[in-house]
Amino acid sequence: MSTGPSAAGKTGPLVGLKVIEMAGLGPVPLAGLMLSEMGAEVLRIEREGTSRPLLSLPDEYNIDRHGRTILRLDLKRRDGADLMLRLAEKADVVLEGFRPGVMERLGLGPEAMLARNPGLIYGRTTGFGQDGPLAGRAGHDITYLAYCGVLHAIGHADSRPVPPLNLVADYGGGAMMLVSGLLASLFQRSRTGRGEVVDAAMVEGASMLAAPLHAFTAAGLWSENRGANLLDSGAPFYDTYETSDGRHIAVGCLEPQFFAEFARLLPLDDHFVSGQYDKTLWPPMRAAIADRV
Repeated sequence: MSTGPSAAGKTGPLVGLKVIEMAGLGPVPLAGLMLSEMGAEVLRIEREGTSRPLLSLPDEYNIDRHGRTILRLDLKRRDGADLMLRLAEKADVVLEGFRPGVMERLGLGPEAMLARNPGLIYGRTTGFGQDGPLAGRAGHDITYLAYCGVLHAIGHADSRPVPPLNLVADYGGGAMMLVSGLLASLFQRSRTGRGEVVDAAMVEGASMLAAPLHAFTAAGLWSENRGANLLDSGAPFYDTYETSDGRHIAVGCLEPQFFAEFARLLPLDDHFVSGQYDKTLWPPMRAAIADRV
């Protein structure tokens, strides 16, 4: 067992909370980091004998291990699985992000752990959920965004869709939704004393994050054409521009008063200010902004 950077001396609203994090990629390590930074005591379980993972970093830069205590176990051995169950008896939260059925085959699924600790919050993430036709499929952020239609909306009108790093499905739809569910379950447990399972599917979380855009589309206020709307680079006052020194500037002034000030400083002609939301003016407005930056 080893201690990761800054694992001691915890402060924050979750001091005293005991979390077990099953090592993996994507949303679970970020969720573990968030809980650790809020004061939780996080024990990270890593598999014995594994090679260095993709994009692994030295410990001083590795946020997947930061603030945790590290324990290496072989969970396929009975003694390793038994130790894991004993640890879960004293934990508040368990986090895992394996494919559906993996923890159950190890004898470490929610049913087994909740039998040992009825107050446990068992948090898990998957790409497509625990069941259904896609449950067993592997994927990445770009995969889940493509399936739920969000990827289509990201990018310029004259180009192909652009992967938004791995921020939307992995971290937004996965880690953030998982942490929200965990905190809600901890609040519920404070009233009932009972634990529960929190299951965050990344394709569902990404769809939830896009709910406002679906609402705008349904109301006729958002075009399904990429790069034709206020927030997707369609509006010239919410986009990036190459500057004269070969670098780039981000322009974000949706509200009329901010756009008016932007136009005064640049400057832009007054008719652009009075017609900010007139889409017929957007092409010449864009050209005028590009000419001045």
